[in-house]
Amino acid sequence: MTRIANPFENHQALNQLLVPDLWQHDAIKHLREGHDVIVSAPTGAGKTLIFERWSHDGRPKGRAVYTVPTRALANDKMAEWRRRGWNVGIATGDLAENLSAPIIVATLEAQKQRLLTGDAPDLLVVDEYQMIGDPDRGLNYELAIAQTPPTTQLLLLSGSVNNPQHVEQWLTRLGRRARTIQHDQRPVPLEEVFPLHLHHDLPQQIKSYWPRFIAKALAEDLGPVLIFAPRRAAAEKLAMEITRQLPAPHPLELTNEQKHFLDAPLTKALTARVAYHHSGLSYAARAGIIEPLAKTGQLRVVVATMGLAAGINFSLRSVALAAETYRRQHIEQSLRPDEILQMLGRAGRRGIDETGFVLVCANQVRLRDGFRVDLSRTQLIDWSRLLAIMANAADLQQSPYAAAVAVQERLFTTQPISLGVESVLKFPETPCRLKTDSERARFVRSRQKQFLNSHGDWDNWSDPVVTPLAEVLTSPKKGRTQPKGSRGGPKLIPLLSRRDLVSQIVGGNLVRLDSQAGYPIYGSSIKVADQLEKGRLLLTKRLRKMIQWKGRYVSSSRWEEKLVPLIERTLEALGTPLVRFQHRDHEVYIQSRLDDYPVSATQDRHGKAIWNPPIREVSQPECHHCPLTEQCNRLSTRTGTALQWRRLGLTNELGEPTRRGRIVSFFGQTDGLAIAASIEDETYPLNDLAFDLADLDGGFRFSGDDDRWGGRIALACRKMYGSVSIEGYLENGLPINYGCGASQIVRSLHRNPQGKHHWTSDLLGVGDIDRILIEWRSRLRQIASCPGLGWHRWDQFQITARSVLNETESPTKTELPPLTHSQKQRINHRLQPRHWKT
Repeated sequence: MTRIANPFENHQALNQLLVPDLWQHDAIKHLREGHDVIVSAPTGAGKTLIFERWSHDGRPKGRAVYTVPTRALANDKMAEWRRRGWNVGIATGDLAENLSAPIIVATLEAQKQRLLTGDAPDLLVVDEYQMIGDPDRGLNYELAIAQTPPTTQLLLLSGSVNNPQHVEQWLTRLGRRARTIQHDQRPVPLEEVFPLHLHHDLPQQIKSYWPRFIAKALAEDLGPVLIFAPRRAAAEKLAMEITRQLPAPHPLELTNEQKHFLDAPLTKALTARVAYHHSGLSYAARAGIIEPLAKTGQLRVVVATMGLAAGINFSLRSVALAAETYRRQHIEQSLRPDEILQMLGRAGRRGIDETGFVLVCANQVRLRDGFRVDLSRTQLIDWSRLLAIMANAADLQQSPYAAAVAVQERLFTTQPISLGVESVLKFPETPCRLKTDSERARFVRSRQKQFLNSHGDWDNWSDPVVTPLAEVLTSPKKGRTQPKGSRGGPKLIPLLSRRDLVSQIVGGNLVRLDSQAGYPIYGSSIKVADQLEKGRLLLTKRLRKMIQWKGRYVSSSRWEEKLVPLIERTLEALGTPLVRFQHRDHEVYIQSRLDDYPVSATQDRHGKAIWNPPIREVSQPECHHCPLTEQCNRLSTRTGTALQWRRLGLTNELGEPTRRGRIVSFFGQTDGLAIAASIEDETYPLNDLAFDLADLDGGFRFSGDDDRWGGRIALACRKMYGSVSIEGYLENGLPINYGCGASQIVRSLHRNPQGKHHWTSDLLGVGDIDRILIEWRSRLRQIASCPGLGWHRWDQFQITARSVLNETESPTKTELPPLTHSQKQRINHRLQPRHWKT
């Protein structure tokens, strides 16, 4: 790429020797004395200089790892230090180069495994350590710091944390020696300006709000201006609106090489010295063109998305916020004060501007709205890391739960974070033998249902069984004095002797048939016909339905020949055999026994069936004499993490990770859950799964008009986990960031790496595709390097991952199975020409 002249190359302030300020000198001194150092200083104050001086300008006495939040910042930092002649390596998941260098620039996730296995540097720098509170990546930051070996010093840098002293207390609690350096003075002070209140005559062509806003700011010599917009579409629209209306007296000349990485709208904007900047752009466009142009002062306006505020490695003279909210995971959220502070902190270039300016627009976001906030951890728990620790403990025949709890006690919190086994660890032996706190809490609160049996004792409740009515006993009717039973309990009587109860069970009229042990025995009496003149009978509807007879009238001879035998057979089949026919007042009744009529009754331990016995609820018998009953009553019944693991099949009852749990331990957050579910589906071709892994980071951008929650991985997860939702891990049984469609693009680009632009749309940018490719390849490398499990499916999947990686990273491509018809249709649809909106 052609080198672009820097108008500030001869600026004296940029070329003078940097001498540490007093606060920077104190931080360097503490580091060299062997302390951990927490630095709180505004953006641009020179926090990085502390590390540079500690390392003796790139020649440290030991090894150092400098971690930053994004890959782009890691590449920037590496390039900057290499230009100074430093020996620097890089490790960002997708890139690993010169790892034997004394200084490694990295993302923290790429170093977490090395830190936790003891392969740690002499100094670990965590730039923007406020990421501990990030809902997505906070767990990685927190555990990496908590598990850093004591032989490694820590240098934590941030400009938006209000309580660094709590971080110092945390490190001290971990047995480390820590010091806090707090510096509040910005190197470039900030002032507020209301551009629309400025009196400047503008050309008539400048009519819209933002072009007028920017034109007045530039006329007042407040440029260049960095505007933060809430979304990609808003950033592009705003930048193009400014481009169209703002005169460009000095167009920027771009080289052909630069234009190769730009689309038409962005080329047009850059020519007018305006740019938009978001993660949908390719890395070459963002970091290779826009950011260098911004740093060298050749752009008048840059419109960036708010999500990249922490990842932008440049400042401009002025900053404006186009909105006070932004969208995160489809939810509109208000900007936090520390996020506003981060954005406003990009105003003012050290060594160039004497003052930075905050441009106040219609939303009235002011300097006072941006301030440091107290750092607090996310309430989530790092399943993968804890399961890895538990697996290691199990292999050493130690308590897995004890090992996990020990790690939880090292986290950044004043409130204990429960796994739901803490009480069990203190008191492992109990009569109930339950292995999690929530199970014990529910058990001790649950009530055992009992019923009074035939001997006057209490039996544990059991489900009713179907019993002939003649064998069922019941209590005498209330108000009647009855003799006691043989064991002192109330004497039970045959259920058939209780006319009121039998009537409820069978219905209809009852008649006394005989007696048993002094008690009357009742049977059923049903009207079946009316006797008419000339010996004819009119059958009742009930009888016709019972014997399935169609006619209403029958003769007396037909009654005797056909109906009487049919009635007898039907009653026998119903368990109510006929006793007699009864004729009274020209009506015909049948009387039948109910001895074999089936009813549901409770059976006691003596084999006696009882109808509606007295019941009571008592505490569980295991808790009667347990000394921990009172303590268990104070435990929370909320499902703890340990119980969730067992329900998902990640651990057994003793806390030992299962094969599925060990797979989950190899990956971050939800990836392992999805990969384990997919591999356990023996019908899932592993070569397909290798490409479908891209869907784990697809989100909503890659699905287009298709179902985001479709795909083979989604089927495997729902089959394994159902529709369970667990914050931070599963949403209706699927990984949080899952999105069907990414795998299709990865497959296509695996065949034709040059076809990237065919897949772009208004929602999907080249940067998104670059990101998904990087994440996909990183995950394949991770799978290839994971430990073995002695399971054929896992072993074969690792071989498949290595094979696909070799194809991806080799100029020779191996032919893959052909696309299905539906995949071809989707590709053809996406390959249709698109017209850019300007």
